[in-house]
Order: sequence, then C-alpha cells, then structure tokens
Amino acid sequence: MSETPATPALPATPGQTIGPFYGYALPYEKGELLVPLGHPQAVRLHGTVTDGHGDLVPDAMLEIWQADGNGDVPTATGSLVRDGYTFTGFGRTSVDNEGHYTFTTVDPGPTEPGKAPFITLTVFARGVTNRLFTRIYLPEDTEALADDPLLRSLPEDRRRTLVAEREADGSLRFDLRLQGEGETVFLTYPNLEQ
Repeated sequence: MSETPATPALPATPGQTIGPFYGYALPYEKGELLVPLGHPQAVRLHGTVTDGHGDLVPDAMLEIWQADGNGDVPTATGSLVRDGYTFTGFGRTSVDNEGHYTFTTVDPGPTEPGKAPFITLTVFARGVTNRLFTRIYLPEDTEALADDPLLRSLPEDRRRTLVAEREADGSLRFDLRLQGEGETVFLTYPNLEQ
C-alpha cells in the first residue's frame, strides 16, 4: 500500500490585492452616505489618511460600521442599500487625491447603558497587505470613555488617537496615521481571518 505524500505548507499570501482596483469594483453610488445629506441627525465624519512620513495617502479606501443614534445595531439585509430610509450602519468611500475622506452618518448611540459609543473603521491602502481595524470614539461622554476597557488598556497619548474631535459645526474629525509618531491604534480580532 502506497502512502499519500503530505501536503507541503503553503506560504502566506496577502489578504487583499493592493492597487488601482478599488476604483473599478469596490466603490458604489452613495457609499459614503449612511443617511441623506438633509437627514435631521446627519453628521459629517471626515479626516485625512497619512503614512509614516506624514504624507497624505491618496489611494486608500475606508469602510465604517456603526450602531444608529439609539445604539441599535442594524440588522436589515443589504448593507449597500441607499434608499433614503434604511439605515444599514455601513459605509464605504475612497479618499480623494489629497488623502481626505468624508462620510455622512449619525452619531452612534451606546449599544449598552454606560458604554462609550464608537464607529468601527476599516482601512485598505497601498502597502497594507491586510486591512486595518480601528475605532472612532465620540468625544463627549468623558465618563464612558474613561470606563471603556479598550481605552483604559492604552497609555493616554495612544488613547487620544481613537477619539474624534467635534468641530464647531458639529462635524467629527478623525485623522488616521498609518505609521510613525502619532500612529493610530489599530486592533486585531483573534477569531477573525484577516
């Protein structure tokens, strides 16, 4: 009886193809509008993406996932739905040629009483062989931020990289630094294949 040869270990490969393909297959109409511009609770979430040298990254793509204003995680099917009524909690946009991005969404509510509300953000960019995950916390509820287990686990200077700035017009500004001084804290999820 002959033995079947053992399968050789395969080398690791990148999780995504990095390159000019984002503009072809991934963006979709109104992907950055989680709510219409005229929505009474609409808030602008915007910022820039920079690399380790502080240079703007002109070809990144960002996705956000979030709860609605009441803290309810949307369960409606079809995350790409943009009918002006259905809040799916998902958005996708590319940065412009100056590394700037914009979403129109709502401030998420806390998913549990006393929890700090946040938006989950995923980054795809050149030089990033697997997507990066981070959170965008709202700045207002300082008590909830102080009690958040993730934020408590970080030194103060690192914690600040996860909290958005509320601008005078009500917008949220959240700048991403992919590497280097002031690098945004990125997260890993142990049971998620990246």
